[in-house]
Amino acid sequence: MRTKEKYEIYKPKKFLGQNFLVDDNISKKIVNYLDIEKDDNVVEIGPGQGALTKYLSGLTKYYIAVEIDKNIVEALKIKYKDSVGIIHKDFLKLDFEKDLLNLFNKNKKIKVIGNLPYNISSEILFKLFDIQNNLDFAIIMLQKEFALRMIAKPDTKEYGILAVQTQLNSVPKVLFCIPPTAFFPKPKVISSVVKLDFNFQTHEINDKKLLRNIIRSSFGKRRKIMGNSLKDLFSELNINFADINFDFKRRPENVKVEEFVNLSNEIFIQKTINKN
Repeated sequence: MRTKEKYEIYKPKKFLGQNFLVDDNISKKIVNYLDIEKDDNVVEIGPGQGALTKYLSGLTKYYIAVEIDKNIVEALKIKYKDSVGIIHKDFLKLDFEKDLLNLFNKNKKIKVIGNLPYNISSEILFKLFDIQNNLDFAIIMLQKEFALRMIAKPDTKEYGILAVQTQLNSVPKVLFCIPPTAFFPKPKVISSVVKLDFNFQTHEINDKKLLRNIIRSSFGKRRKIMGNSLKDLFSELNINFADINFDFKRRPENVKVEEFVNLSNEIFIQKTINKN
């Protein structure tokens, strides 16, 4: 039987958005989705109480937990000694090349797991996208509403920047949902476990920064037609709408992911022509 006292070893900090998973059956289920082999590279984001750590420990020697909370780091080091590699750092400030790369099996990509704080889920997600070429897949816990926005389709109110960027950089799939009772303290929302597969990307993108700017500009004024939303960007790039094969009378929520890619690539080509 769970008691509050059992979980006060690492007292949850509200400002860090900490809600610790305390259901062992769910922890085992999540870890099983990683399908870890003995020489796999695994990164856990925010181990917290160690709900996942205790089932990850010993499965591979290339396992690193990244934790911002000093008290948690010290407690986990005492409990697991040398069986778990722990980096005391904010994951958002992690330098992949300097902090992680030399600790791993260079013949394999990285598997990521973690219960993401609701208040910085977007930032962590985009951090993963930045290093996606080094990743195999990620199994992450998020707020259910957030997860549904990640997998949203065009022509729906949930479809926006998050959906486009997630589906550009990965193949997302909601695996199952978790009730508030599985956490301490109990959040007011249902959580979802999502798998992000980084191995099945089919989009050829000429300029990722340009594409990101187009998506941001488009949804920044999502109720406006694309022509109005992208007017400033086209002016900055000295490109005419007539030179691009796209219906700019559409709204961004009606534009598919691959259409954003095609639009970006056409703009890139036109921008290159204009430079020459």
